[in-house]
Amino acid sequence: MSVWAATFLPALVRREHASLVAAMLAPAAALGMAIILNLGLYVLIGRDPAAVLYAMLLEPFLSWASFAEVLLKAGPLLLIAQGLAIGFRAKVFNIGAEGQFILGAIFASAIPVWFPQATGQWIWPLMLLLGAVGGALWASITAFWRVRLNANEILVSLMLSLVAAQVLNYLLLGPWKDPAGFNFPQSVMFQSDAVVPTLIAGTRVNVSLLITLALSLVAWVFMQRSFMGYKLKVGGLAPRAAGYAGFSEGRAIWLSLLIGGLVAGLAGAAEVAGPLGQLQRSISTGYGYAAIIVAYLGGLHPIGIIFSALFMAVLYIGGDNAMVSANLPIAAVRVFQGSLLLAYLVAVAFVRYRIEWRRPYHRSQP
Repeated sequence: MSVWAATFLPALVRREHASLVAAMLAPAAALGMAIILNLGLYVLIGRDPAAVLYAMLLEPFLSWASFAEVLLKAGPLLLIAQGLAIGFRAKVFNIGAEGQFILGAIFASAIPVWFPQATGQWIWPLMLLLGAVGGALWASITAFWRVRLNANEILVSLMLSLVAAQVLNYLLLGPWKDPAGFNFPQSVMFQSDAVVPTLIAGTRVNVSLLITLALSLVAWVFMQRSFMGYKLKVGGLAPRAAGYAGFSEGRAIWLSLLIGGLVAGLAGAAEVAGPLGQLQRSISTGYGYAAIIVAYLGGLHPIGIIFSALFMAVLYIGGDNAMVSANLPIAAVRVFQGSLLLAYLVAVAFVRYRIEWRRPYHRSQP
């Protein structure tokens, strides 16, 4: 080791002004890093990297049927990520969107399960409303523990997701199990009025996509144009200044968690009332966790989240294609998603900080 290297150590120093261009290029840089890392992984496990990338990143765009499935997957990811991003910008970390998604699906399913003969176009809107209520109620448990008992919202919301999965198992293996379902853990099929109308003929894309896009616009207005959104951002960026200005930390926590739970529950309701048409144990597909990656990859900005949700949906559909055509294990698809988030966090770190070489401080000996 040289004398210079021995006497100077690297340190991260926060930049006074982060470059807007660098911030916009960070997702692209993260994608490039993730692709390079995963190409090496595919070589190590004996898969053809070109075939995997073709199946994963290009095939979803080569047919209308595949792209329609991308839009279908993007809906819940976009909806959940928009709600989570509001909390994340306020430094309220809701990691339990998966459980809130499940509770929303359960609450929405109560109507067709308890009233299978009911008819009318009011059923599916009421199901979506009940799903949103269910998700918000589940998130309120985390908010109560955080505000009143000072419990860590990350741990509480995450563990509540495990509880939600067990509630789902109990219902589908017990009182809500379809007696004519050949012993499969699923509810009865929902009647036609309990299914969200199709938006694009010949596909499974339904009206919930329009609701998701409308709520994305609401999220932009809330965070960029409303005083409440301003208070949440100030509370996240400068908690002491927010407290000095009279902004309530407890109110910000409640609002952030309830918004995240509400939209996650709405996404769960749209899933059972949309492409599934019944409550199944497979409703828990990791949307709540993948939406965390979507939120950060979109820079926690409502517009950026739209593009990151589309890209993550491409990974979902392309990953399924790669498992069939390139014999790629499902774990490799999840590794790609995780490495993408890791690469983005690294890229953002260099946007906000620079490396300086400093001489280490030594305390004088007495």
